[in-house]
Amino acid sequence: QIQRALRSLSIPLERLHVMKGHMMQDMCKGLSRQTHAQAKVQMLPTYICSIPNGTENGNFLVVELCQNQVRTLLVTLYGDGNMSPQMVYKIFDMPEGIMQGEGEALFDFIAQCVSQFLAETISSDNNGSELYLPLGFVFPFSCQQTQLDKAELLSWSKGFSCSGVVGKDVVQLLQSAIDKQEKQQVEASGTGWLSPWRRSSQSTGQLYRVEVVALMNDTVGTMMTCSMEGRACEVGMVADKGSNCCFMAEAYLVEITDETSGRMCVNTEWGCFGDDGTLNDVFTPYDESVDEESSNPGEKRFEKMVGTLYLGEIVRHALIALTAEKAIFTGTNAAILKEKGVFTMQHVLEIVNDEDGITEVRRILEVLGLQPSERDCGRVQQICRAVMGRAATLHATGLAAILSYMCQTRDLETLMVNVGVEGELFTGYPRFEEILLSVSRLLSPECMATLLPSRDGSGRGAAMVTAVALRLAAQRRAVNEVLAPLRLSRDDLEKVQALMREEMERGLCKETNASASVRMLPTYVSHTPDGTEQGDFLALDLGGTNFRVLLVRVTEEGISMASEIYVIPAAIMQGTGEELFDHIIDCIIDFQTKQRLVTQMLPLGFTFSFPCQQVGLDKALLLTWTKGFSASGCVGQDVVQLLRDAAKRKRHLGMQVVALVNDTVGTMMACGYDDPRCEIGLIVGTGTNACYMEEMRNVGTVEEDEGRMCINMEWGAFGDNGCLDHLFTHFDKVVDESTINPGKQRFEKLISGMYLGEIVRQILLVMTEKELLFQGKPCLKLQTKDIFKTKFLSTIELNGLALRQIRAILNELELDATFEDSVLMREVCQTVSLRAAQLCAAGLAAVVEKMRENRGLDQLSVTVGVDGTLYKLHPCFSNNLQKTLRDLAPNCNVSFLLSEDGSGKGAALVAAVANRAAN
Repeated sequence: QIQRALRSLSIPLERLHVMKGHMMQDMCKGLSRQTHAQAKVQMLPTYICSIPNGTENGNFLVVELCQNQVRTLLVTLYGDGNMSPQMVYKIFDMPEGIMQGEGEALFDFIAQCVSQFLAETISSDNNGSELYLPLGFVFPFSCQQTQLDKAELLSWSKGFSCSGVVGKDVVQLLQSAIDKQEKQQVEASGTGWLSPWRRSSQSTGQLYRVEVVALMNDTVGTMMTCSMEGRACEVGMVADKGSNCCFMAEAYLVEITDETSGRMCVNTEWGCFGDDGTLNDVFTPYDESVDEESSNPGEKRFEKMVGTLYLGEIVRHALIALTAEKAIFTGTNAAILKEKGVFTMQHVLEIVNDEDGITEVRRILEVLGLQPSERDCGRVQQICRAVMGRAATLHATGLAAILSYMCQTRDLETLMVNVGVEGELFTGYPRFEEILLSVSRLLSPECMATLLPSRDGSGRGAAMVTAVALRLAAQRRAVNEVLAPLRLSRDDLEKVQALMREEMERGLCKETNASASVRMLPTYVSHTPDGTEQGDFLALDLGGTNFRVLLVRVTEEGISMASEIYVIPAAIMQGTGEELFDHIIDCIIDFQTKQRLVTQMLPLGFTFSFPCQQVGLDKALLLTWTKGFSASGCVGQDVVQLLRDAAKRKRHLGMQVVALVNDTVGTMMACGYDDPRCEIGLIVGTGTNACYMEEMRNVGTVEEDEGRMCINMEWGAFGDNGCLDHLFTHFDKVVDESTINPGKQRFEKLISGMYLGEIVRQILLVMTEKELLFQGKPCLKLQTKDIFKTKFLSTIELNGLALRQIRAILNELELDATFEDSVLMREVCQTVSLRAAQLCAAGLAAVVEKMRENRGLDQLSVTVGVDGTLYKLHPCFSNNLQKTLRDLAPNCNVSFLLSEDGSGKGAALVAAVANRAAN
């Protein structure tokens, strides 16, 4: 019988592995928005997103609700790494019956304790100024927390059952009790006296203000008190009357909160693990008896196997069963064992810690009125050790689940972490630490935990939570001050939309076009594809040292393309115009020869990405060379004619240049083939631009009035006349001044990929100077222009990107970043990219609203063909743009279609549409 009892209390390693897996599954359920309500391991967010960094300082009040006491503390931190906090405390015994009485009475009593403690403790040394005392409230019960200072009680435990509290915000209940206490004391004493939290003593003139700023449970406090003296502690475990564990989880995984950056401490509430039956096969008859006699049968089954409130009772029921089986106490009356609570946790600890034989065991059993034999004493000791060993092993299994989860979600091969531990089981049972480490290592060999004994987690740790909350609040105010100019309101965006509309009208008007910042250039593209286009078309894409020649075949089945890239040697780029265009024709002939198309006369669309004044679909005067080109005899000439002249010189008759386009128009046309509603083109990449189909009657710079024409807005220069100066921040001005064209392309410099990285770099420099980043240490590499690439924004803002990976990016830049630095870095990137998307949306809103009004529609449905690396590759840009556009132009139903090769396929389609129109 004794062996069977011992076996039932011993869990095999294979079963522990299964249990660890179940625990991890339940943790994932608890974190998921969809399954949180059904999860037994509730994984409650604590809204604690940082651990102490040693700079915390000031006075902090703590109120802890204990088993049958209220403990008040005043903790003073000196910003010295929290090495030597000063603490004063007082314990108040609760009046009889208050734990089962009305909730209001409980909180009134707590408020009275604070009042008395302050009256006795605080001395006046503030020269009459008001002393602010932030208060941390340790409330060791299951709560649904929605902010650091807002938490609804889910259920009482540990003998408490006060009415009117479940479902209420316990922080507000305490703050209201404090406020009520103040009012009552003022009324009781007349006008000459105020309560301790707003007291003005005649002798000192001292004022106090107490505010409840944080609520936590003892588990979180345990973790926080161990995050001191230069050691980061990211797991807290309490092995006491109850059992629980908390840890720093990746915030984006805590789906029931809106927090997506950094980490957040999650209170697992693992005491309820197994309430769904997953522990039934290891739940012994002794556990069943303890559960049935408890105040909450069927609930908190894991806690009832490991909590010191229950271990003495498990031993008692095991002894009752063995006595009934005549395995022990055969010669004595053991009726005393039927009294609940007679066998205490203290008895169990003294028995298991008796290393000198059974003397202590015999003494304890005799005190209980038993007459044990030597064999009885040995067997009782075996049972006690088995119950304690099982409790330690189950704690280790839960810890292993948390460590493996942390390792996996941080994408680490190995995890090294500090675990703060506190509680009667940890301090009273010498083998607890050994079992906890050895079993967790067996179950999670990839994780290495170091146990740190917590010193007063519910007191000192609570003060640390409160201190960190205040440090972060001060940092938040400073960060908001830096980023505020970049955060645009709805009014700001509506103003940008209105200004863009004004500049568009000025650009379209013949009289004001020359002075408009948005040039609104006619492209002479009058139609978008309608799906009837068919045939073979050539496209030529010239925009840099390489250029492409494409064959685009348009059939009823769709579009197929063949292309080849050719190099333009530097000598030709900087030679004569004839040499340049002769080289281009040679390449076209080579391409058509390879495609066996030399004898055919094919329409050609020419994407020419240099500044031009277009005076017809196939006529454009080169204004200036850029991108390293300086071929002579071209500026001021019609580039289409230069290409035709070269073809004549080469006697090449296999092509007919029918259209010259820029990449924005090509983007619209390429998408227009797939979606006939596509009448807008948008580029958001290294630069930015837009085009759209305007009514000819509104285009004052072209004589015709019938139909529509695509207008190339050249909106990158929007604001060059000063109309956007109010939006230009200090950071934008610094970036603008360092460019090759200060004061030009100002809208583009707020939006496009070429500049966003530089804007972020300037913000980081200011934040470092204000000691908000990198501990205020200057970084030489960060002083280097263009070191922070815009691609870093895209990477850093990826949803779910572990902070470790962000730190790796920052380490590339030789920035020694903490996790908090990484969180702040992500926020800076998000702020800059969000503003860019919002400004782009405001510009687009002006376009779609103008189109809607032009056509006299209540609701416009239109598609935007879009290209550019920022739009395509940034994880949030497109969503932010579309969301803002819906808000600014609610009467327009705008779809977005990603362009495939606007400068190649799009140019060919311009030629195809022109060919269709001519025919």
